[in-house]
Amino acid sequence: MSDSSLRLVWVYPDLLSTYGDRGNALVVERRARQRGLNVQRIDIRSDQPIPTSGDIYLIGGGEDRPQRLAAERLRADSGLPRAVDNGAIVFSVCAGYQILGHEFINDLGEREPGLGLLDVWSTRGEGARSVGDVLAESDPVLGLPTLTGFENHQGVTHLGQGVSPLAQVTVGNGNGDGSGTEGAWRDTVFGTYLHGPVLARNPAVADMLIKLALDVNALPAADTTWYDALRAERISAVGQGA
Repeated sequence: MSDSSLRLVWVYPDLLSTYGDRGNALVVERRARQRGLNVQRIDIRSDQPIPTSGDIYLIGGGEDRPQRLAAERLRADSGLPRAVDNGAIVFSVCAGYQILGHEFINDLGEREPGLGLLDVWSTRGEGARSVGDVLAESDPVLGLPTLTGFENHQGVTHLGQGVSPLAQVTVGNGNGDGSGTEGAWRDTVFGTYLHGPVLARNPAVADMLIKLALDVNALPAADTTWYDALRAERISAVGQGA
């Protein structure tokens, strides 16, 4: 696969990169290079236009005000929706996940429009924040193992009929809407509340994104020793109530 290339876009690292979410870009880049792919990684700050020719777009989490600023600039830019129209893959976390939906509650307590790339909408929970480790069983259609991650959010995300849950929670809160679901996905657009960073804990998800971008059913084997150790440690810790 050495003649193949992958264009990876990390969206607004200056606004949306909490809880080590930058690690998601590092993991996708590393997993692709392990397969002999040529990777061009582009970090796009919030004062730069979003390129429309990327293969995989990654969006992280952020605090309330940076989230509002990111949503405003992404709406004005329109590059990300056009990239999706071109068949690009988008993987978003927490605040980024909410931005991909129809609307969320911003730092001013107002309803902020999202991009509408996922049929979800987010409100603000009135109870305690959802904080802690999460275990979830992914949508069988995706063929992924148990997902492990860390959530820290006040948001409650409701899913419409145009998306499927990314996973069903066994430990943790996930979307927090009482359905037991975590995240959402449609075609090539994915959202989750899981940090960790989530792709370091779940390299199979990174591999799935790469396969979708290359339009292949399988990738050459790659070493997962480090990832397996991290997954085992975190899953064990959840089982012990850590």
